[in-house]
Amino acid sequence: MRYRLTFVAGLVLGYVLGTRAGRERYEQLKKSARQIAQNPAVRNTAESAAQQGRQFAGKAYHAVSEKVGERMPDSVTDRVRSLRARNTDGADADDWGTSNT
Repeated sequence: MRYRLTFVAGLVLGYVLGTRAGRERYEQLKKSARQIAQNPAVRNTAESAAQQGRQFAGKAYHAVSEKVGERMPDSVTDRVRSLRARNTDGADADDWGTSNT
């Protein structure tokens, strides 16, 4: 998913930089992007996707930990515990520095 977003962002950036329509077209694209980003339906969909991703990651963690058991290196288990503790303490940002709202 991250690579798709990067690809789409690259396409948009290439179009904006390569267009000959000038500043007017750039402002039009910027306004459209802002409207899309501020749309409540888009925000709700993004939050739902993020929540589902967190749930899937939790399930995957439990499935892997059951199979791996005590063979997990201490450095990995310590890192996972610290991340889980940070997220349950009401932290506002994830590893990417973005809001979870």
